[in-house]
Amino acid sequence: MPVPADIRAVPRPVNTIVDDSGRDGPKRYAVRERASTKYVAGGNPQPRNGKVVGHIINHEYVPVTATASSVPVVPDMLSYGTSALVHSVTRDIEKDLLAVYDPSDVYAIMAIASLRVIKPQVTDSRLSQHYNRCFVCKDYPGAAISKNSVSKLFNKIGMDGARRSMFYQLRMKATSADHHVAIDGTLKQDTSIVNDLSAYSYKARVRGCSEVSVLYAYDIELMEPICAEIFPGNSIDSKSYPAFIRDNDLRRGIIVADKGFPPSKIKEELSERPDLHFLTPIKRNDKRISDNDMLSFDGVLVGIDAHVVYKKARIKGGRYLYAFKDAKKAAKEETTYLANAKRKNTFSPEKYSDKRNTFGVMVLESDQDLAPEVAYKCYQDRWLLEMVFKRYKSDECLDHTGEQGDFAVIGSEFVNFISTVATCRIIRKAENAGLLKQMSYGELMDDLSSAWRRADAPAEPSSDDGFWVHTIQTATEELEALGLSKPAPKPEPKKRGRKPKPKNQIEIKPKRPRGRPRKDANPSAGNL
Repeated sequence: MPVPADIRAVPRPVNTIVDDSGRDGPKRYAVRERASTKYVAGGNPQPRNGKVVGHIINHEYVPVTATASSVPVVPDMLSYGTSALVHSVTRDIEKDLLAVYDPSDVYAIMAIASLRVIKPQVTDSRLSQHYNRCFVCKDYPGAAISKNSVSKLFNKIGMDGARRSMFYQLRMKATSADHHVAIDGTLKQDTSIVNDLSAYSYKARVRGCSEVSVLYAYDIELMEPICAEIFPGNSIDSKSYPAFIRDNDLRRGIIVADKGFPPSKIKEELSERPDLHFLTPIKRNDKRISDNDMLSFDGVLVGIDAHVVYKKARIKGGRYLYAFKDAKKAAKEETTYLANAKRKNTFSPEKYSDKRNTFGVMVLESDQDLAPEVAYKCYQDRWLLEMVFKRYKSDECLDHTGEQGDFAVIGSEFVNFISTVATCRIIRKAENAGLLKQMSYGELMDDLSSAWRRADAPAEPSSDDGFWVHTIQTATEELEALGLSKPAPKPEPKKRGRKPKPKNQIEIKPKRPRGRPRKDANPSAGNL
C-alpha cells in the first residue's frame, strides 16, 4: 500500500523511509533507517531496510527513544510492612534451603511462602501480581512464580523426597534431647480425582468431601514446627505414626502426642533411637490404672492455676504412669454426664458409680522419670500445636490443597510448612513487642500492608528518611515496635525557667529601688 504524500512529506532523519503497516493505530507509519545496500550483478543496487527508528504520528516524527514503550515499566513504590516482617523471621530458613536446593528454586520457594503469609488464600495464578507490588520482589529478585512455573516447581519438590528430608534434618538440629516434640495431624480438603492422596477420612460423614492428612512435629521449647508430612486422607494417625518417625528420622526429644498415637506402634523406632522418648495419655479404662491404684492420689500440684491432684508410679517394663485429676474439669464432666442422662432418661447407678471416679482424670504414660509437675505442664503445652493448626487453616487459609497431582500436593505442602513456621515466628515476635495485646494478628498484618515505601529506598529504613509513601502514623509505630524501622530522634525538650543573663554585659543598668517611689519633699520652683 503506497504511503500518502503528506505522510512522506513530514520531516524525518535522512536515509530513512516510511513503511505503512496497514493497521490502524498510532504506529501505522513506521520510519525505518536504511541499513545497507545489496549489490546485484547486472542490476541496480537494492537497499535494505533496517530497524524502526520512529513513527509518523499526527503528521509529526516521533523517535522511538522518546516513546514510553522503550523503557521497562518498574514500580517506583512497593508495599513494605508485611514483606519486611516476613523476611525478618525467615532468613535462617532461606539459608537452610540454599544448602539443599538450587538458588533459583530457593528464591521461588521463599517468594511463594512469603506471599501465602502476606496474602492468605492467594491462588497460584495471582502470585506474580502480588509479587510485583511488594518488597518480596526486592528480597527475592527474579523469582519464577508464574502459574506454569509454580506448577513445575511443586512437582519438582514433591518428586525429590531426599532433599525435603535433608532440609527437615537441618531444621531438627536445633532440637535437643530434652526438648518436647508435639506430634499431631489435621485434615484438609482435597477433592482432586487424579491423585491417590485424596480419600474419604473417618470424618467424611460430617465433612462430605475427600481429604488429605497432614502430620506436624512441633518443638514446644522453640514454639515452631520442625517437620511435616502428608498422608492419604483415609490413613489413621496410628498407622501414619511410625512412617512419620522413620521418614523424617526423628531421633531426639520427648514426643508428646494424644491417644491417637499409641507408643505401641513405634516400639521398633524407639528401640533404634535411644534419645527419642514419649509422653502419651492412655484410655481411662486401661487395666494398668486399676492394677497400679492410680486413682489414689498422693498430692496436689503446685505452680499452676488449676486445682489438680496427682500420683506417679513405676510399672512393669520400667515405664512410668502419671495420673492427674482436675477438680474443675471433673465437676464439669459430671454435670454434662448427668444432664445427658436426664435428657435421654438413661441414668444407670452402676455406670455412674464406675465413671464417677474417672471424671476429670488424665493418665499419662512415659519411658522417662519426670517430675509430676513437668509431665503435666508438658502435656498441657500440646495446645500450642492445636493453635498452629488453627492458624494454618484460619490465618493462612490453608484448609484446602489447591493442587491436583500427587507430587504437586506434596510440594505445595512443603511450601505451606515454611509459611506456617514464618507465621509462628511472626506471632511470637508481635507478642514480644506487645502488639497483640492491642489488636489481632489479622489487624496487625492489615496495618503493616498499608506501609508503602519507595523502591529505591535504602536497605535500612528510618521513620524520618523521607522514602515512605502515604504511611499512617499507626503503621510507623508498629514498624518501630517490631524493629523494622529506626525511630526518628525525638526533639530535645525546651528548657523552662528564666532566661540566662548574657555573659558579657556592656552596660549594667542600676537597679531600681524596691517599693513605691516617694514624692519629692523639696519640690523646685519650676514644679510649683
